[in-house]
Amino acid sequence: MKVLYLLFSFLFIFLMPLPGVFGDIRNPVTCLRSGAICHPGFCPKRYKHIGICGVSAIKCCKKP
Repeated sequence: MKVLYLLFSFLFIFLMPLPGVFGDIRNPVTCLRSGAICHPGFCPKRYKHIGICGVSAIKCCKKP
């Protein structure tokens, strides 16, 4: 049971939006709903950086 509490707290912190960063897209759920992908580091070629996915190291990227 203690592992579940640790898992839920990790997911809560990971999915928590960060204030003041890149407009409205700040977590993986809103990124995927907008038709974009979450990619670590820089966005791939032909993709535009439109937000972040929970932490600043993982970018939300969408084809223009």
